[in-house]
Amino acid sequence: MDMPGLTSAEARARLVADAVRFTDLVTRITSPHGMLRDYFDPALPIVVSRAPGRLDVMGGIADYSGSLALELPLADATLVAAQPANDGAVRIASIGADDAPPRVAEVKRGGLGLDYERVRAQLGDGSAPSWAGYVAGCITSLKHEVGVDAAPGGARLIVASNVPEGSGVSSSAALTVATVSALLGVAGAAVEAGRLALICQKVENLIVGAPSGVMDPMAVVLGEDGCLLELLCQPATVLGSIPIPRQLEFIGLDSRVRHEVTGDDYRTVRIAAFMGYRIIAERSGLTPRTENGRTTFEDDRFGGYLANVDQAVLRREYLAALPETLLGEEFMARYGTTTDRVTSIDPRRSYPVRAATVHPIEEHARARRFASLLRAPLDRSSLEELGKLMVAAHRSYGACGLGSSGTDRLVELVQEAGAEAGFYGAKITGGGSGGTVAVLARAGATGSEPGSVLGGILARYQEETGLTARIFRGSSAGSARFGALCLLPGPPHETKRLEVVR
Repeated sequence: MDMPGLTSAEARARLVADAVRFTDLVTRITSPHGMLRDYFDPALPIVVSRAPGRLDVMGGIADYSGSLALELPLADATLVAAQPANDGAVRIASIGADDAPPRVAEVKRGGLGLDYERVRAQLGDGSAPSWAGYVAGCITSLKHEVGVDAAPGGARLIVASNVPEGSGVSSSAALTVATVSALLGVAGAAVEAGRLALICQKVENLIVGAPSGVMDPMAVVLGEDGCLLELLCQPATVLGSIPIPRQLEFIGLDSRVRHEVTGDDYRTVRIAAFMGYRIIAERSGLTPRTENGRTTFEDDRFGGYLANVDQAVLRREYLAALPETLLGEEFMARYGTTTDRVTSIDPRRSYPVRAATVHPIEEHARARRFASLLRAPLDRSSLEELGKLMVAAHRSYGACGLGSSGTDRLVELVQEAGAEAGFYGAKITGGGSGGTVAVLARAGATGSEPGSVLGGILARYQEETGLTARIFRGSSAGSARFGALCLLPGPPHETKRLEVVR
């Protein structure tokens, strides 16, 4: 196997090793004596794809407001094997690393070509587990967005992942990106990288019902090994990739406090941010237009993005007009709706408008400063500033109501360790309310053996909370670098690489 385009031998080796392990596993469990015997047709090719998780270093929940986001693709990844079928069923098997029986779900192919709303109702009726909706929904999104029918007669898919669910490292984006890549390979089609990411965002927004932004799938598709993807979420412009300086390392510490992007906290903060944009837009003299129950603005001042509001202008002109909290019914009585297309206001809920509005404006500035510091020669002062920017982002999450006791404690422990021990800063990631903390440290300072600084942090965290934090280490390239592999009928199993991203 070869991975054209990857300049690092180590990076290529990582992707090849993942592919080899997964294809060996698929071959074993679908053999005549395996747990999924007769699952695949031995006379047909099998397409394999891979997509990593991501560590959100800066940007996080400000992506839907147009912020700059800095994202690290992780070494942990999701792999999918796919093959067409002709029995009208989409079967999905999720397998673990051990010998536990696979989880298998089945969805009738006939309903997956319908409109998004009806497919969402079908996949949410309880007949299939919720995780299956992420996979089956990719068939619908591919058909709607680019006209590719990847499973006209049905499909068989096998999923294996070491990107844990509920940890805030984008397990859902890794799953949808890997699935769409595999289905494109099955169909013999290719799409632009940005379009692939938007297809996956549609699955989350319109089928699963998660109001997530574009940051996660873009990072999972276009991330580069050992680099932070620099993504301007307006809506999804890749500015470049920033190589992580050799003297630094980013790791993730999973608090084991479960995070869900479909949860009420994340949705509440997102809606509050769009309320803030609506208030600022009207105070700026922009005229709203309402069509089909949704609001739009001709916004030549901010380009439609809250992150483009200058911090000084915010404080001088708008901050006093932003209520700390606002009931949904009060907002609706005054303004009607927001410009958001994927959320609806709950009249009975109280929304943290001021904090949720301030966060993306300040986070955009923090992320830009963070990127500029990483590109310049580093000294003690700049390292300390990088850490302070991360901690400020973390505190801003808390002000919005997206903190958690577990993630707060991990950040505190990292701060207590301090720069002298090689730990510069930490922050909660992704959608917040639990999940993973991103840590910036000196390269070589993050050994977790007993007696080490990180080992002490983890031991104290476990003693105080009863939770064992998981460490995410290392990086790998996004799915665009991997493409897809076609396993030809064998034996021996020969492979050829498929280009599914243009």
